Amino acid sequence: MAEHQDWLAAFARHLEVERALAAHSVRNYLSDIRQFLDFLGSRIPPVRLAALTYPDLRAFLAARHGVNRKTSVARKLAALRTFCRFLVRQGVLPHNIAALAPTPKLEQHLPKFLTIDEVFHLLEETTGQTVLDLRDRAILELFYSGGLRVAELVGLNLADLDLAGRLAKVRGKGGKERLVMIGTPAYHALNLYLHVRRELVTPDSPPSGRDAVFLNYRGGRLTTRSVARLVEKWALKAGLGQPLSPHGLRHTFATHLLEGQADLRAVQEMLGHAQLSTTQKYLHVNLDYLLDVYDKAHPRK
Repeated sequence: MAEHQDWLAAFARHLEVERALAAHSVRNYLSDIRQFLDFLGSRIPPVRLAALTYPDLRAFLAARHGVNRKTSVARKLAALRTFCRFLVRQGVLPHNIAALAPTPKLEQHLPKFLTIDEVFHLLEETTGQTVLDLRDRAILELFYSGGLRVAELVGLNLADLDLAGRLAKVRGKGGKERLVMIGTPAYHALNLYLHVRRELVTPDSPPSGRDAVFLNYRGGRLTTRSVARLVEKWALKAGLGQPLSPHGLRHTFATHLLEGQADLRAVQEMLGHAQLSTTQKYLHVNLDYLLDVYDKAHPRK
């Protein structure tokens, strides 16, 4: 339906301009909403957005159960809530009908993280001196040093680096900016890479890499998928015995800070979490640490 495509385009502009979401987040939202609109268009008769009802939304979610995992259905529902809220603001719907739908109950998994010894073993594996080896070492060091999200790392530009101050400016969810610390090992690894970064730049390099810190072998900006692959590659080479993702390194950063008795609020700021409850999930990953804090702090232990 043409109406559906018009509203999808308007929603895309809302996500990109008003909410300033990262490109991959916009793609995920639009993919879920496009699937929903295709479902509405396949109904007999097709459902116009102004006539959208709660049973229509429930029918779509029911159709996805059994096809998608619970986490995917929960993500689609979150996208629908955002889309319906947008339609309410535009006067298309009287209220957000998606807010009525219960979120699928998901299993709670503890964040996976590396021990300190495993981190050192991983980083000691990246001793190569090629430009790509130096790039990968700088990426791994920066993940562990600053707790960046993968989208924040690939979005880093040269102008965002303050090497003298050992800081980098990153853009998190919703376009929010924050400063992340660059520790001494990360600083040295980044310096080594930046001195040879020009080797990746050729006359045929795409414009996307002109300002980017981390480049692929063609001189373009690295993608989140490429970074995930290189993290997995080095974890395999280091023989860690478990899958590792960029988010796993972010979990490791937070966990080791808290094990070192860092203040929870400070860790929240460093991770760029809007809610303290998001940071609190790292508190139950190490029972020994909690027992140690309890023994030291409780007056009637």
